[in-house]
This record gives sequence, C-alpha cells and structure tokens, in this order.
Amino acid sequence: MPVALQVNAISKSYGATAALQDVSFQLERGQVCGLLGENGAGKSTLVKSISGVIRPDSGQILLNGEPYSPKSIVEGNQRGVSTAFQELSLVPTLSVALNLFLPHPERNKLGLVPARKLEQQAAGILEEYGVREIRPSALIGDLPLGVRQRIEIVRAMMRKPSVLLLDEPTAALSDREWLFGLIDKVVAEGTSILYISHKLDEIRRLCSRCVILRNGHKVMDSEVKSMTDDQIFTNMAGRSAVETFTSRASVIRVDAKPRLEVRGMKGPGLEKVSFKLAPGECLGVAGLEGHGQSNLFKALVGLSPVTEGTILVDGTEVSLHSPREALKHGVTLVPEERKSEGIFSDLSTMANISMPVVDSVTRFGLVDRNAERRAVTAVTPSVNLSDRFLSYGIGALSGGNQQKAILARALISGAKCLLLFDPTRGVDVGAKQNIYAMMTAFVRDGGSVLFCSTELDELVHLCDRCLVMYRNAIAGDVPREELSQDRLLSIASGFRPGSATMPASRVGDVQ
Repeated sequence: MPVALQVNAISKSYGATAALQDVSFQLERGQVCGLLGENGAGKSTLVKSISGVIRPDSGQILLNGEPYSPKSIVEGNQRGVSTAFQELSLVPTLSVALNLFLPHPERNKLGLVPARKLEQQAAGILEEYGVREIRPSALIGDLPLGVRQRIEIVRAMMRKPSVLLLDEPTAALSDREWLFGLIDKVVAEGTSILYISHKLDEIRRLCSRCVILRNGHKVMDSEVKSMTDDQIFTNMAGRSAVETFTSRASVIRVDAKPRLEVRGMKGPGLEKVSFKLAPGECLGVAGLEGHGQSNLFKALVGLSPVTEGTILVDGTEVSLHSPREALKHGVTLVPEERKSEGIFSDLSTMANISMPVVDSVTRFGLVDRNAERRAVTAVTPSVNLSDRFLSYGIGALSGGNQQKAILARALISGAKCLLLFDPTRGVDVGAKQNIYAMMTAFVRDGGSVLFCSTELDELVHLCDRCLVMYRNAIAGDVPREELSQDRLLSIASGFRPGSATMPASRVGDVQ
C-alpha cells in the first residue's frame, strides 16, 4: 500500500527532558495505526509534531512522499493533516457553527460573517456526521463535555484529510459506536488514521498495527493481532501492568453523622436531589450524558446556584457559594476538565499543588520554598507523582501527571470529602491504579468520596453503592451487592421492571 505518512528519526526536547528520541514509523494509506504508551511517553509530543503545533528538533516527516514541515496547525490542515485533540481546541465563547469553520469562516462582501448561512451549512455537516441533536447556534461553552468532543471530531473529519490524528477521542465520548462507524467510513474512503488510546479493546477493534512509545523511544511496532495484552502492557510500562481492581472491605462509619447530606436540592439541571454520604464511604454517581451529574457536582461547591433545599456537612447546615467556601467546610472538587478547570498552566507543578496551603508557607509576604516543598512532598507519594516534575511548568506535563497534581492539591487542602468527576478520563493504566489506590486509602482513613465515572466497571468495583441519575434527578440508589454494569445502565436509560424495553438510542451513552 502507498505510504501516506512517514516519520524518520524525529526528536524533541524541552530543556534537559527528551520528549521524543529518534522515533520512526510509517502509516499506510487507508490504515488505522494505534499509538500507545503511558502518560509522558511522548504520544502528545508526536501528535503535536505531526499536526504542526510544535516543530521537532531533528528528523524528517514525509506526507504522501513529499517533505512535510508545517509551521502551524493551519498549514498542517492545508496540507491534509487534521487533528482531534484530547484537550479540546474549541473556542467556548463562539457558536458550534463558527467553531466548525474556524479559523477562516466565510465572509460576505462587507467582510462580515453571515451567521444564518453559516448555521445552515453547519447543520448540514452535523447531519452528515450523525450529530442531529445539537443546534449550530449553541455556544460551545454551554454544551456538555461529551458533546464538545463530538464537535471536535466532526471538525477534524469534515476537512476530508488524508491523515487524521485522533488523540484519546473517546476519553469524554460516551457513545463509542458513533465514532467507530465514522472511522470505518473514512478509512474505506482512503483516510489514514493515527489513533491514540489507552483502551485496548478500542485498539483491537480499530487498528491493524500498533506503535508503542516509552520514555520518548519507540519500543514496539507490530501487528495488533500478534500482540498479547501482557506484551502490550509490558512494553508500555517496562513491567506487567494489567488493569485490576483489588477487593476491599467496607470501612463505612455507620455510627457517625453523614459527612455530606443533601436534602431536596434544586437548581439549574437538578430536581429534588437527596442523598447521604458517610465517613469512609465511596459513593458512585452514574447517568447518561446530560442528566444532571455535572450540575450536581458544581452545585455542591458553589459553582452552580442552589434555588431550593439544604446541604449539611457533618450534621451542620451550610451555604456553599464558592469552591473556597466549600473547602472551608472540608469539601473540594476535582473537576471534569483538567485543562480549563483544573490547572493554572502558567505556574509550576509545585505552585499548582501548594495553592490551598500557600498562606501557611508564606513569611513576610514571601513563599518559603523549603516549607512549600515539604508540604507538597508529603502528599505526592499518595498519587505517585515524581518529585522531579515539581519544578516543571504544569503545562509541560502529560495529562496523567497533571491529574495526579490536581489530586495532590485536593489532598494537601485537608479536605474530608472529595468530589471526583471522572478522575481517570484519558489516563493510562498505571495512573488509573495510582488513583484507585489514593481513593481506597482516603476512605480507609475516614474520608468520603463522591465519584462520578464514565466507566461503569470502575463504579461497580470501587464504590460501596451508586446513585443513578435520570432526567436531573436520582432514579436509583444501588447497594454494593447489587452493583453491575447492566443494572446501572438500565436505570440510567429510564428502564424499570415491567416497563417497555430500554431506549435503544441511548444504550451505551453513559456518563
């Protein structure tokens, strides 16, 4: 088959850190090639090098046999390379239609963008790609994360590229079959795809070949069908790292007051929500995309208004109007979106983690760096974050290490109740195990966790029970002994024993 993309010995360093070292591979026309590796292995750097976001320090890239060295992502698009990024590149203050046609939307003779015409064109594109429930005039910032992920993918595909880069495309996408169908279609038309994912079932479903990176080096390039799961994990991590859930005994303190109690809470996207969360309990939250989970977590830390109802912490009624106020009562949120809601990208990793305690390590208006490091290094082992990353700008870290830093910040705050919204989204198997271990240790020490996940197996194996949301209300409270993926999915889909069958259009669309 003709070679669509050829990467020859490219390297990229950031200071003393080598992100890529002499990486070479090729992508044939109409082929889907998987790209695997732990967080920090160099996958994102490779994608940015090919897409034009950054330029490699050395090496060569050929596109359809011609030298290819884009100076920007726009030039990459013009040459036929399109990318759907994991950390979404959409502009939240603009409409769906405008985002689809950026950076050069059509203009009329007066130099103005004809909004109505653009929205009509966008509606046709959304229809073509099976996204019918989204209004082209809707602001991106008002849409759920999973919907924004769809728009990101559609924008990459609508350019009809010869090479398509998909970076963790299902990390926030609940209905994977929608994407798989589109991939089958564009591959049949001759598009070549580099598919980055941590999910082996996706790699086996879509990819004929797989390239594995570790510490910036290519360590494996093989046909997927010839690779066992253990070989893949061992090459990724340099050790066997099969994803497992360790069994644990319940540590719920049933004799204590509820750590967090919500009575009849109403607000935007919430209808009479009530539940209790005990010390030592991990309480799951499941639901279809857009059924109130995000609104619930934001309301509990004052990011979304509560118009009715009561919140109690350790038996005392509280009014939580901001995350700072929530933290004073021992409640903190690890948000859904790392990039826009979780990190301060222009600060160091150390500064990001130490924010909740910066006042306690400040002397005469200056931060005592030794005291700050002592405070930070007291919590980083809990999330297995290497001390060598503390001096780095957090924006230079992989997504998994950024997530570890956010979790370390939650721990250093001294919070008694962690609200974790999909904390394992887009992280590798090893990082997932670190997060699971942190959660287990936190509840064992008497903390409480409210845990929303798009992966039902996490809820089934990690939670003491699970709330299921449907139409912005709690439709089920499933005890541990009854937890199963089928049970959670059926309640989340509005199915009840004796009712009609589960709505087929929403099956698998869980978040």
